[in-house]
Amino acid sequence: MATAREARSWARSALRGIGDSLYTPFCGADGDDIDWDAYRALVRYCVGDLRHPMLWCTSGLAEFWSLTLDERKRLLEVAIEEGRVANPDVVVQACTAAMSAKDCLDLTLHAQQVGADIAYIQTPMMELHGGEGALRFFRYVADRTDIALGMFNSPSSGYVLSPAESARIYDEVPAVCATKEGAFRPAASRLLHELAPDLVLWECDKTVYRAGWLRDGIVCPAQLGTAGYLFETPQRRLLSEYWDLIVNDQLVEAMDYARESGLDQFDIDLGSWFTCYPGRSDYFTHWGGAFKYAASLLGLPIGGYPYSRPPQAELPPEAKAQIEKAYRRLGLVKA
Repeated sequence: MATAREARSWARSALRGIGDSLYTPFCGADGDDIDWDAYRALVRYCVGDLRHPMLWCTSGLAEFWSLTLDERKRLLEVAIEEGRVANPDVVVQACTAAMSAKDCLDLTLHAQQVGADIAYIQTPMMELHGGEGALRFFRYVADRTDIALGMFNSPSSGYVLSPAESARIYDEVPAVCATKEGAFRPAASRLLHELAPDLVLWECDKTVYRAGWLRDGIVCPAQLGTAGYLFETPQRRLLSEYWDLIVNDQLVEAMDYARESGLDQFDIDLGSWFTCYPGRSDYFTHWGGAFKYAASLLGLPIGGYPYSRPPQAELPPEAKAQIEKAYRRLGLVKA
């Protein structure tokens, strides 16, 4: 774990490779319980079988907004327990976003105490007074903790920090060392890099990596939180092979590989089910039911209650059919 003082030097060397954002497998009536055996198996699969070097815990894909604080703490503890057995050096990233600064502080202190490497705070989702309010939120947590902090700039918050607002947080809160830019705004990410060149930045728009942004030092060699385990298997390490080409600056080879392996087509075939509910098409979401259905096609355990907790909707049959067709075309699921 990096202390606040060590955060920035630590992040530049430690944040590398594919970081898996873990779903939460539910069970019991209405999904009121968590299937801990399934969750442990998921962690072992990501860290042990796929050999991915990072985990991203209790964030949007995990449906953190539907979990109690105790559930979120236990999910992180289990990820650390199982992950470090499979790989003692696995980097564990904890998302500690919460509706109140006090709850966020509670989760961040817990992450620090149980050995997470870094805590990410998503832009506050309720009653946010822009960048000034976000800065106060970060400062409140940082003043009371001693762990590396990251920003998670997601449109699911309802407000996306501007490059200047993010750079100000970085300038004024020394523990902040990294950011996951999830709003698909490459031009804004480039400006943020200019304003805060030492900030470790992951841009969710994958095209910038093909454009040489890693070579230019704009983005980092780490996928801070993705569903990488849904894009390959231990037998066909499609994403890992593609990412290795990107990191080694073999950009033409990476583009050829993505086209010839089917990864590019897979993105098209999946459609937008992972991040868009059709009844609210202008809103970016992490549709837990879609991620878990994809996982089930790969044989991963998703618990006895395969849906998201409310207020998310159940995944419709047409989504399942499209996702399954995409996996069959890619060849990760046999007909």
